[in-house]
Amino acid sequence: MGEVKTPEPARRSERSRQAILTAAVELVGEVGYARLTIEAIAARAGVGKQTIYRWWPSKGAVVLDAFVALGGSSEPAALPDTGDLEADLKTVLRATVQELTDPRFELPSRALTAESQSDPALAQQFVEAVLRPHLTAIQERLRAAQKAGQVAKGVDLSVAVELLVGPLFHRWLLRTAPLTRAYADTVAALAVAALRPASRSR
Repeated sequence: MGEVKTPEPARRSERSRQAILTAAVELVGEVGYARLTIEAIAARAGVGKQTIYRWWPSKGAVVLDAFVALGGSSEPAALPDTGDLEADLKTVLRATVQELTDPRFELPSRALTAESQSDPALAQQFVEAVLRPHLTAIQERLRAAQKAGQVAKGVDLSVAVELLVGPLFHRWLLRTAPLTRAYADTVAALAVAALRPASRSR
């Protein structure tokens, strides 16, 4: 008789982990973050509550990992560099608008943004896992443009990044107006005009 194979514990653990993350995303969409509970996540995932607490200290941490698993913080490739800074930034900001308005990402992202206001540790994890890689990629594209003479010398590139993405997140967070591709294009155009060397601004 052949050897009887038993399920590998690591494989079972990974299945349970994925079930928990999927349940967290589904429930955030169904009941909202405020009404989300560890008990509900455990029931939906078919695991014990202690299984969740073994891996995550809070529901905020579960939702953060669920958001990351969705693809919200996948390591970005280098931004396009066609030589046309404005066109490249429009491409990036349009993609940002698309992600922010995609219901799969918007619900957990809003939940994490709200929860991070009262949880500094979660806020730091959210920034480092979700936002930092994308902000760094934009900064590197601006650095290349600065070396090419398309961005004024002496510009603080970290502030320049905020000049680009800040208006999008402000409109998204406060819902002051629709967040659209046209708005992203306007932000990119105004930012590039402000960042150009003086001799190229006319």
